[in-house]
Amino acid sequence: MTATATPTTPPDLTDPQGIESPLSKLSDEQIEALGKEFDAIHDEVFNDLGERDAKYIHAMIAMHRRLALMGRALLVGSRNKPAWVAGTAALSAAKILENMEIGHNVMHGQWDWMNNPEIHSSTWDWDTASTAEAWKHSHNYIHHTYTNVRGKDKDLGYEIMRIDPTQKWHPAYLAQPFYNVLLMALFEWGVAFHDMDLEAIRRGEKSHKEALQDLKGIGGKAKDQVVKDYIAFPALSGLIAGGVVAGRVALKKRKARRNAGVVGAAVQAKRGLRKKLAGPSRRRKAKAAVGGDLATEIGAAFGEEFVRTFRSTVWADVTANIVRNVWSNAIIFCGHFPDQTYTYTEEEAENETKGGWYVRQLCGSANIEGSPLFHVASGNLGYQVEHHLFPDMPSTRYAEIAPKVKDVCKRYGLPYNSGPFGQQWLMVQRTILRLAFPGGKARPKPGAYTGEDYVPAPGRELNGNGNGNGASASAETGSEPAPTEHAEAEKPS
Repeated sequence: MTATATPTTPPDLTDPQGIESPLSKLSDEQIEALGKEFDAIHDEVFNDLGERDAKYIHAMIAMHRRLALMGRALLVGSRNKPAWVAGTAALSAAKILENMEIGHNVMHGQWDWMNNPEIHSSTWDWDTASTAEAWKHSHNYIHHTYTNVRGKDKDLGYEIMRIDPTQKWHPAYLAQPFYNVLLMALFEWGVAFHDMDLEAIRRGEKSHKEALQDLKGIGGKAKDQVVKDYIAFPALSGLIAGGVVAGRVALKKRKARRNAGVVGAAVQAKRGLRKKLAGPSRRRKAKAAVGGDLATEIGAAFGEEFVRTFRSTVWADVTANIVRNVWSNAIIFCGHFPDQTYTYTEEEAENETKGGWYVRQLCGSANIEGSPLFHVASGNLGYQVEHHLFPDMPSTRYAEIAPKVKDVCKRYGLPYNSGPFGQQWLMVQRTILRLAFPGGKARPKPGAYTGEDYVPAPGRELNGNGNGNGASASAETGSEPAPTEHAEAEKPS
């Protein structure tokens, strides 16, 4: 099917910034046909799921456990700088893998088809501050149902940031460039409190009893993480390292005493008579004094090594958690807040068909280009577009269906939002900085996907449509060309 029919619905002009909704470019018949095409892609994949998919998730879980074990083993020697760096890196990788490719995707129900009670969305919990129940309601239901609908999607700025020009400015937003940095480092905790839906509590739509229950859940997760990362494993590292050092001291002293006994044998022989006159009691006291000194020295060596290893392991765990938080923050923000993504009014999402929902997900998300290793580390959220189209599809299949999604975009004259990690991240940070101040203008939106590979255009801002030529892409489909960097901006809010 080719998207050439004249749209039956007029362009949406309710956006104060004058950004035309992608939905307005398609007729009702086109939206319905597009929905059926995406349904067919979904069903084709699910009819093909089998052993290779199951092997993949089992391999990811095994890899996570090996990385975590490697990290913990290396951190026994965390007082040694290379061991600290290597152990922290392995532990960071383990936490990222568990959080992104395993936890997030299992709790989306991507592996429920296996009917494995140990890898199922109803039973899985993850190593992060959010409780599984609260996160699944806030993320799986609210965010994925009302994606980028202003006033409905609470992940649009996480209720503390202004990331869309249509959001009303408040002086508190002046601080958002600063608390954005804090949010990066403490992202898991920010998400946990965000999942409580504080706005609903303020409006009285959520009872204090429910809020208290959420707080208890977060407190339980906090206790688990503190005990595991900041008490139990550092103590284990300290005990092992301290035991090794104490053992070395004992062996060293024993060897020294043995050598001293050989050297002093002749002297002792001359004093044989005095030794005989010295009674058994005196010899026992002398032996006890020597033994007591040795025990004290061994204990001091153990205690010193335990404390230093405990402290260095705690800092390694703190660092690993921050690395995981910063990484997940970057991937999630790059998938939702670059210039390319559209936001929608509540009216646009009212009574929408399945096809309309697909278009909203497609244009409200953005991909991040990278290597296969990058996509595993990102939980395959580098394919954020495919994830939002099919959140219940095993993440390993997103790369396979991406060409089919691009083909649909090309034939229906829709954008396929994508760009390199650096470009997407810088776009987001620029938006957070600019919209901390009053006003702000809508950034140019991409044109229709033309099927060409991403090529940065020298001397001009990247339009982010995955092909570098949004204006010509729009011309091919008969729609209005995408605004350029030098086009007259719309009236700010």
